[in-house]
Amino acid sequence: MRMGIVVGGQRETLEQAIASIVVAEEDGFDTAWRPHVMGLDCLTVLALAGQKTSRIELGSAVVPTYPRHPHALAQQAATVHAATGGRFALGIGRSHQFVIENMFGLVYASGVTHMREYVTVLRALLDDGSCSMDGKLYRVAAPLDTSEGKGLPIMIGALMPKMLELCGRLCEGTLTWMCGPRYVDGTIVPQLRAAAQGAGRAMPRVVASLPVCVTDDVAAARQYAAKHLAIYGQLPVYRACLDAEGAAGPADIALIGSEKEVEAGIRSMASAGASDFYAGVFPDGVAGSGSFARSRALLKSLCGRV
Repeated sequence: MRMGIVVGGQRETLEQAIASIVVAEEDGFDTAWRPHVMGLDCLTVLALAGQKTSRIELGSAVVPTYPRHPHALAQQAATVHAATGGRFALGIGRSHQFVIENMFGLVYASGVTHMREYVTVLRALLDDGSCSMDGKLYRVAAPLDTSEGKGLPIMIGALMPKMLELCGRLCEGTLTWMCGPRYVDGTIVPQLRAAAQGAGRAMPRVVASLPVCVTDDVAAARQYAAKHLAIYGQLPVYRACLDAEGAAGPADIALIGSEKEVEAGIRSMASAGASDFYAGVFPDGVAGSGSFARSRALLKSLCGRV
């Protein structure tokens, strides 16, 4: 299983954002995944970081689709792929209704149809240099005058059965969050495998992520996670994944404890069928405990060993 890390934080400078990716490569991680939320533009950061790194895979996890036309994203993605020397993985997702509708004022609808047409447009533009689609949602007849995006892997945030089927037929992998080993083994892997086999394609990657905290104060860490990750327990798609694990909330699925206990949790994800793991490290909230540094040290030690 390839080991990765979530890079990026709140209110960071551009220099800090790039430096976090450089350090991830120096630490031996296979992949660095950057969220795209309300801060710096994820794809621009990855393009710039690609100029200062040479080995690590750089991925977006994930760029919301509704605010960007697929042609515009194809242009940008091809540019990032070129800037990183072909080390870019484009992770996209629908985001969530309250973000798309309440914050952006757009319509959050036609989920599977939207994603199917969006990925189809992206793939045609990146691989073939042109697209001619008269779909239900997208009507695109345009070229992309560059070959820099050819072969670029497209990943989607697929967790539910219909989106997993789409992923297996059209994409190179799924990016998961708040999904434990039971859900990965029982739902994600078999759904992806069946869809990929039906389409005559190789099994897509299962790029899994969970919150991670190495600490001696498990109670404090769970309290911190319960407070700061609470929103994920309220979003329908994550709620379904948590329910499948028998977890009351995000704090119950986070990998928290000693180095040995957290390592065991990560290995359980590999056993469940995850091809990649990228850790979302968080502190235990106890001043002076050094939990963040301990988590990072453990993850570094696991690179190439899981």
